[in-house]
Amino acid sequence: MEIFLNGIMKNHIEIKSPGSFNYENHWYPKALNATIHPMVNFFLNLDKNKIVSRYCHLHPMVDRQRLEEILSYRCKHFLWSGADLFNATSEDGRRQMVVIENNSCPSGQKSMPLVDDNKEDGSYKLLIERTFKPYLKPKQGVSKIEGKLAVIYDKNYMETSGYASVIAEVFDEEVLLVPYYNGIDGSHIKIENGIIHVFHKDTWHPLRAVFRYLTQKPWNRLPLHSKTKILNPIVACLAGGRNKMVAAKAYDLYNSELETCGLKINIPETIWDISKAEIPLWIQKLGGHAVVKIPYSNAGQGVFTITNDRELEEFMNMEIDYERFIVQSLIGNYEWSSRSNDGKFYHVGTIPTHSGHTYVADIRMMVSSTENGIRPLCIYSRRAAQPLTNSLDQGADSWSMLGTNLSVKLGDNEWGSDTNRLMLMDRRDFNKLGIGLDDLIEAYIQTVLSTIAIDKMCINLYNSKGKFKQKLFKSLNNDTTLLKEILL
Repeated sequence: MEIFLNGIMKNHIEIKSPGSFNYENHWYPKALNATIHPMVNFFLNLDKNKIVSRYCHLHPMVDRQRLEEILSYRCKHFLWSGADLFNATSEDGRRQMVVIENNSCPSGQKSMPLVDDNKEDGSYKLLIERTFKPYLKPKQGVSKIEGKLAVIYDKNYMETSGYASVIAEVFDEEVLLVPYYNGIDGSHIKIENGIIHVFHKDTWHPLRAVFRYLTQKPWNRLPLHSKTKILNPIVACLAGGRNKMVAAKAYDLYNSELETCGLKINIPETIWDISKAEIPLWIQKLGGHAVVKIPYSNAGQGVFTITNDRELEEFMNMEIDYERFIVQSLIGNYEWSSRSNDGKFYHVGTIPTHSGHTYVADIRMMVSSTENGIRPLCIYSRRAAQPLTNSLDQGADSWSMLGTNLSVKLGDNEWGSDTNRLMLMDRRDFNKLGIGLDDLIEAYIQTVLSTIAIDKMCINLYNSKGKFKQKLFKSLNNDTTLLKEILL
């Protein structure tokens, strides 16, 4: 019996040819005919000098030259990222964009209105032309691997199929679109002499490069060391792109570097390397309100908002394979957050509805590394299912009020999206977010800073001979279950 996931046979490999991109297949229906908001369009077309000048004008303590260098940074490993940020206010009333996490291989293209109606491949093509194609240029003295191009994915067929078609167009060759779901037979993929091969039509095809969209434990299917080029490489996930534990340490290390130039990655207070048994003690220290995270989960899975005894008890009764966790201060509503003294940030939220309700909403800022520095690609927003209230009852479900991720797990390796909560950067939805141009610039700079922090961690995890420093990684993330999963 064949197994189907998201309507696709589990090992069914497709071939995408030049000219196969169809705009209607790669956007959510509500985004197909959306018109981008003029302010968002203006932001995406701002050059680096204007961004630096504006930001330094509003933040006179920032070192202009250092900010220029930061925005011109060229990533070595973490070339494509998407940060999730909350628009928050601090106790002294200052508005700030707070980084919740930064994701390797992020989604977002299918939610972004076209910047130019005459370019129907949108920022799919921007990412491939500005980042993927330059990444494949052979280094001097290194022989080029002969083989095909492929997109390997484990979810988000709408976007991954779009990328495959655009890659076929840009490189003028056929591209393999290869499913590789976590925990399901991977007999159609093998690694031989450091080169990834895909079995298709009775032949093993070597791959010279892979555009990767593996998001669920990608380190247990693709190797850290590979002659086949991978964007993003697996180290980007272990160093923070899919590992919240190491990401928190990367942010802390980079913030130490930034102290002298007036910049900082804004993150909630974070306690890392915690065993499950310790979690109640740290939640108590944070005033009874906190966020507990399984560091290696994504798509809204493995994140638990704890605001009452029931939610804590439910979490503690869960069977979890991993051994180490992180606990963060909760960004919440001022009325109840301030009383519990659980953090320094409070949600600004959306513009109130006709009923007077304000919702928590995040912002996803997708960027990529280019020859001219790290540049924005697309933006979207998601709101929580239920509005903020001034108090939380003992039986209240805090996740419905504070959780924003749209991914819905339908079964093993099968996902859906609650698009009713998707907020586009179009003329209608953008106005509801209550943010302006300076907030977009702040979100962009926070995304760049967090991306660089993770890229620097990637660099630190390799020695001068290009070998992964296993002992260093273990000291940063000593979780036996995770370490057993990594395919070196």
